[in-house]
Amino acid sequence: MKTIETHGIAIPKLGFGTYRMPGDDCRPIVESALALGYRHIDTAAMYENEYAVGAAIAASGVPRNELFVTTKAWRDDLATRDSILSAFDASLSKLKLNHVDLYMIHWPSSDMNMGTVMSTLADLLGAGHTRSIGVCNFNIRMMRSAVEEIRAPIASLQIEYHPFLDQSPMLAYARAKGIAVTAHAPLAQGRAANDETLRRIGRKYDASAAQVAIAWLLNQESVAAIPKAKSVENQRKNLDALQIVLDEDDRHAISNLPKDQRYVQPPFAPDWTAT
Repeated sequence: MKTIETHGIAIPKLGFGTYRMPGDDCRPIVESALALGYRHIDTAAMYENEYAVGAAIAASGVPRNELFVTTKAWRDDLATRDSILSAFDASLSKLKLNHVDLYMIHWPSSDMNMGTVMSTLADLLGAGHTRSIGVCNFNIRMMRSAVEEIRAPIASLQIEYHPFLDQSPMLAYARAKGIAVTAHAPLAQGRAANDETLRRIGRKYDASAAQVAIAWLLNQESVAAIPKAKSVENQRKNLDALQIVLDEDDRHAISNLPKDQRYVQPPFAPDWTAT
């Protein structure tokens, strides 16, 4: 598995997402992913499946030092240092781990104090409770505040990214600061699988449109992706996308797809244009 080296950690480029896999049903899905070779598992307090992810990890027999486990604090828990620490403790307890590899802010809150949030995450890092810290769904203005003003040691940024959404300004900023980017919704919530351009490219490689979309992300510098897949067959197909190397013609065709399609837009999302 290829990795992204940042802030002293190695993030596997292909991870396994667990969004919309709540409750006990998540455990056998994660167990099969681990058995196939996934080593980067992405969960969150909001997903309501941390205990199932933890149980799958425990049952897998995979040595802890071979795993990269990410979880996230929900926006309602960012009000104070104590609320963040309490949220972290709850996540760690559900996962039944003594540390996570990456702890992230899931979504920014409009009334959060950036200094308090970042200093609390830095304290968790310094104490060894997490090996790295990161943020999700920040705009560039928020990134500048956290990285340049507060100087938070952010290792990873998770954002919506797929062949139908241009993220080049954020990618350029993250790369300039040595921050890994993880693509959530890498298949555009299933839409990539039905795109004719991606299907046409896939025929060159005996691959599906979804595999081409994942390969397009994984072929990029400092970009990881966390597609979810409930069936063993699709889990295996996503892993097989690691072997696809797109050529210049492929990349040009994908660059001509619409790049203004954002599908993850909750009412509390920040202003994506703020710089």
